[in-house]
Amino acid sequence: MEAITVLLSQQSKKPLYLQLYEALTKEIKEGRCPAGERMPSRRRLAEHLKISLNTVDSAYQMLAAEGYIKSVPRSGYTVCPLERLPVSRETPPPIPAAAPMPALPYDFSISTVDAGAFPFSTWARISKDVMYHQPELLAHGDRQGDSCLREALSRYLRQARGVRCAPEQIVVVSGMEYLLMILCELIGREKVFAVENPGYPRVVEALSNAGGRVRPLSMDGDGLSAVELSVAGASAAYITPSHQFPTGTVMPIGRRSELLCWAYEQPGRYIIEDDYDSEFRFSGRPIPALQGMDSKGRVVYIGTFSRSIAPSIRISYMILPPELLERYRAAFSRYSASVSRFEQHTLYRFLEGGYYERHLNRSRSRYKKRLETLVGCLRQGRLANKIQVIGAQAGLHFLLQVQNGMTERELIDKARLRGVKIAGLSSYCFPPLTPSESTLIMGYAHFTSQQIREAAALLEQVWSN
Repeated sequence: MEAITVLLSQQSKKPLYLQLYEALTKEIKEGRCPAGERMPSRRRLAEHLKISLNTVDSAYQMLAAEGYIKSVPRSGYTVCPLERLPVSRETPPPIPAAAPMPALPYDFSISTVDAGAFPFSTWARISKDVMYHQPELLAHGDRQGDSCLREALSRYLRQARGVRCAPEQIVVVSGMEYLLMILCELIGREKVFAVENPGYPRVVEALSNAGGRVRPLSMDGDGLSAVELSVAGASAAYITPSHQFPTGTVMPIGRRSELLCWAYEQPGRYIIEDDYDSEFRFSGRPIPALQGMDSKGRVVYIGTFSRSIAPSIRISYMILPPELLERYRAAFSRYSASVSRFEQHTLYRFLEGGYYERHLNRSRSRYKKRLETLVGCLRQGRLANKIQVIGAQAGLHFLLQVQNGMTERELIDKARLRGVKIAGLSSYCFPPLTPSESTLIMGYAHFTSQQIREAAALLEQVWSN
């Protein structure tokens, strides 16, 4: 080949060598420069296109590096064999963006917390100090989480929740979904995982996506029963005994003992205790964790800081009994910790410095006032004799039964028309269970007192007509 004519522009912002490279690439891909054909010499092509020798040389070097051409001693460059790919002249259809959910002025969602309660100055100061004065944290840390954080967690959970564990049993991970995926692998994907019904759909999704066989089981007034677990052939039971989600039921000591006996009956049975919202209790004494009653290593205790600090603090943890800990170390020995060491040490100092406890005390006071305001507003006026509040003694939501003749769907739709977003209990139920009453889930954490009064007034209007 003596020469190749391609169009180059001196006015383009793209360098000439890159223009030439792209043009020659196209010629080769489309077969106009067949495999084995000799390319024009660099000098001849430079003279033909009236460009510098360096420009041609740069383009040829790029083509050779990517395997489009190869250098043959005393023969220059030849075109390499290239499998012809079909060229589509059709413009690919645009990928539609996910439709955003319209925001409503008043949202009783349970997934948010009060951003104003976050200790910005304290967290930022600790985080900055960790970043600037601990450069060693740029290296890999312990795959279970740095020991200082695990030791702090062990002390805190023993004092606050009655949890009994050694720091070596704690595994720190980024998010509850990843945590459940690991547990599914450790307990066994072929095993049946029983979950509470109603319950948290994300738990069902996480376990199912990890390959687990999930069985939602109906509860009685005390929670999941050992009889139901045995009938279902379950090997693992995911429960929220201190504040059942979403009903708010507290599992009594008798049922806790019953579940532990179920776990002890056969090898390979485990209880996954999610201590959901246990930090926020507004009446009565704190209820110790079920894990503290376990004498045979059958309870996996899991928790997160997403509710107590912020959803974006993706730090969760699990306490593994000895048998599962051994499996974890065998199966995940080459995995790195999934939480940044800088965040781990920031949280460690937040715990050890007493800032976390002070933050919880302030948050409890703030949330309790909002709860009292919301319940008080709902119990006044025309709705006073038509509602029942359930599970308001703890957590950042409660159930509201409305007995005004409307279905759950009607209540939700009428509220939405006035700018109020509420979810029904049915959205947290798994077939075939359906709630017998019109029951709504009221999350109030991110509201101001004024917003609570405004939203309650709107609900009174639309639900009383």
